[in-house]
Amino acid sequence: MIRGTSRETGQAAPLYITALTGLLFLALVFLVFGEADVKRNGAQSAADAAALAAAQESRDALRGDLIAHILDSRYLRDVFGGDLAGTYNGCAQAYRFAAQNGAGDVSCAMVFDGRWGFRVQVKSDKKMSVNLIPGIAGKRAAAQAVAVVEPRCVFQSNGRAEKPPAGAGEADGEERPSPGKLVCEATRDWIIDPENLGLMPSMVDLFTVRLSED
Repeated sequence: MIRGTSRETGQAAPLYITALTGLLFLALVFLVFGEADVKRNGAQSAADAAALAAAQESRDALRGDLIAHILDSRYLRDVFGGDLAGTYNGCAQAYRFAAQNGAGDVSCAMVFDGRWGFRVQVKSDKKMSVNLIPGIAGKRAAAQAVAVVEPRCVFQSNGRAEKPPAGAGEADGEERPSPGKLVCEATRDWIIDPENLGLMPSMVDLFTVRLSED
């Protein structure tokens, strides 16, 4: 009986070693894919943040021009009708936010397909460390994102006021007429008062920034 038991133990040892080796290999495979997921998610987060930052910068840069043309009904119809694609470049912010989120090789460009937005592509600064699968070690995860700016308000003309001639309402002492009002989803309607532009809603209330499908 003792001799039979020893023989069985000797036969089981190679099977045990084979099973253990297989389990270790599977653990390494899961490690590789887990690391790849972490790198990919990190790169996507960096791309999302960079694209949103570019769109927000572009939106905020519009405020001065919006105030300067606040009496121009045609301008207001264009702005709040979504016709501002490619007007203000915010890519400088994209590069900064990508770097803050551990990404490099940043590519940022305005979207010229009728939308007011930015497409950002990045690569993770951190490389894959495990070389279990040939060609994986040293690779960097890549990701891209698109963020757009969209009006949250609709311009409604008062039906009689159009853009006045240069100097009208100033030299002759006449009060400058309101071109109309902005009907916004986030705030109450704002009747445009040229004499009280400080009451104009914030750019966040006037325009939303969101990620978009490519």
